[in-house]
Amino acid sequence: MPETAIADHGLIGDLQTAALVATDGSIDWFCSPRFDAPSVFGALLDDERGGRFRIRPSGPHTSRQMYYPDTAVLITRFSGADGIGEVVDFMPPCDGAATARHRIARLVRCVRGSITFDMVVAPRFDYGRRQHEAIPFGHGVVFVSSELSLTLHPVREPGDEHLAETRLEGGDAHLRLSLTAGQVRGVVLETDTAEPPREIRLREFTALFDGTVGWWRSWLARSTYRGRWREIVTRSAITLKLLTYRPTGGLVAAPTLGLPEELGGERNWDYRYTWVRDASFSVSALLALGFTEEAARFGGWLGDRIREGGNGDGGPLAVLYRVDGATDLREEDLPHWSGYRGSSPVRIGNDAAGQLQLDIYGEAMDSVYAADRAGFELPHRGWTAVRAALDWLGEHWDQPEEGIWETRGGRRSFTYGRLMSWVAFDRGLRMASTHGRPAPVEDWTWQRDSIYDQILNQGWHRTRQAFVQHYTGDELDASLLRMPRTGFLPSRDPLWLSTLDAIGKDLVVDSLVHRYDPAASPDGLAGTEGTFSLCSFAYVDALTRASRLDEARAAFEKMLTYANHVGLYAEEIAPSGEQLGNFPQAFTHLALIDAAVTLDAALG
Repeated sequence: MPETAIADHGLIGDLQTAALVATDGSIDWFCSPRFDAPSVFGALLDDERGGRFRIRPSGPHTSRQMYYPDTAVLITRFSGADGIGEVVDFMPPCDGAATARHRIARLVRCVRGSITFDMVVAPRFDYGRRQHEAIPFGHGVVFVSSELSLTLHPVREPGDEHLAETRLEGGDAHLRLSLTAGQVRGVVLETDTAEPPREIRLREFTALFDGTVGWWRSWLARSTYRGRWREIVTRSAITLKLLTYRPTGGLVAAPTLGLPEELGGERNWDYRYTWVRDASFSVSALLALGFTEEAARFGGWLGDRIREGGNGDGGPLAVLYRVDGATDLREEDLPHWSGYRGSSPVRIGNDAAGQLQLDIYGEAMDSVYAADRAGFELPHRGWTAVRAALDWLGEHWDQPEEGIWETRGGRRSFTYGRLMSWVAFDRGLRMASTHGRPAPVEDWTWQRDSIYDQILNQGWHRTRQAFVQHYTGDELDASLLRMPRTGFLPSRDPLWLSTLDAIGKDLVVDSLVHRYDPAASPDGLAGTEGTFSLCSFAYVDALTRASRLDEARAAFEKMLTYANHVGLYAEEIAPSGEQLGNFPQAFTHLALIDAAVTLDAALG
């Protein structure tokens, strides 16, 4: 059986890890005890050796999937010749300290007629590299490996023995559950619990469902967004929350690894970490919706990272971190996995952690400034960390780097890196002035103004009549779509409007935007890639700020058609319209929020 398409999945999670549930009822991806831990179910990357947890009808059927309104509870509905049934998947939130105990709850219901569900629990621990044993234990099953265990608890009522059949094959458990209209049963899969399997009564299971629904709706009630695209913005906000590691406040770029940017290609990266850039962008997006707690927690996370110091020559900030703040991210391959539709190598870890990417300082300072304006003033230790970061940047911004797209073809003087270095000093100066904080104002002012002049002199290409990707070429780069948002130039400055036109001509296909042209600007990797959905939403934002509202709205509405059936986006869109890359991608969803808020305000 070929792997299910990337877009044919919904996301559930408990704020410490997450799972992808396919439209065929299969959990094809799940890592435990946290986002960046080894996988337990990985069929998305290898159908035979990855492992899965599937519940589906035994006979011919069709399926549909939806979210329970205003929650992260996923419903997969099946229609067959004899009846209609559904599987309701959720993970009760772990709203506290880090824990190895997580629960995947799977409610199984017959809606009409009668229906028989087949269930297979086939874990493959440590990316399928570690053996395990399946042990029948009382009313359930325990799956045991050397480092992790799973416990399967049945949801049943007294006298239910006739409804279900259970058998073990090797290390897998197979169950068959026959239900008639109105009957509700299910299972709970729990990680690393010392308790043996037990029968969970329906009343307890229903309370678990109600508590999860109530938690999500209570969280969402804090949203202040009342704009035109409330449903898709709400789904994006919930997705960002699902990708935030609650114990530290760090946001992972995506819950997956190895999903290709080109089918059969080598651009297959591990995104289960916290990038300073992505997490910083999320602050303004969430603040725009009224979610202030998340912004405050990320500010604390960021301050901790600056005080700890970075690694390599990247200064006091590393490019990315594990969810607990560690930087041990050595990249390696999983040669025993075939990869999504044959796309290999499948990589874990990410060597981009050791790159020099100067733009992260601008994004970090911009997020701190946004939180400051929202009322979260920096304490003394936080301001000390800001000063240390800017002092380092003052000595290092004027050098080649790998840039926002983490190219592997050598360092260059990227215009976007310079732009965000300008942002870093500009925001630092604003905070120092507003609060009377001690700072080397004259030095920061000189640095800011020097960067401004350099960009105008070297980043502007007279022949192209546009700001270009780097100082030694004439290639365009969609990262510069953020230029008017930063305040570097007015949104209707002739230099910027000319750049916007050039990007529209060279990098935009209908509403879809390429990051850059790898053929014109080699990035050290073979092959090509799809259009980058973050850039497509940034294009909407840039069009809006240029008062091209009809174009902006048309581009935004077209982008909405590329969402999957439950409103989720992967990193990229292939020429065929298929979603590619890691899924769902936080970057895309926060850019969607930014574009929606900006466009909504402009339309009035």
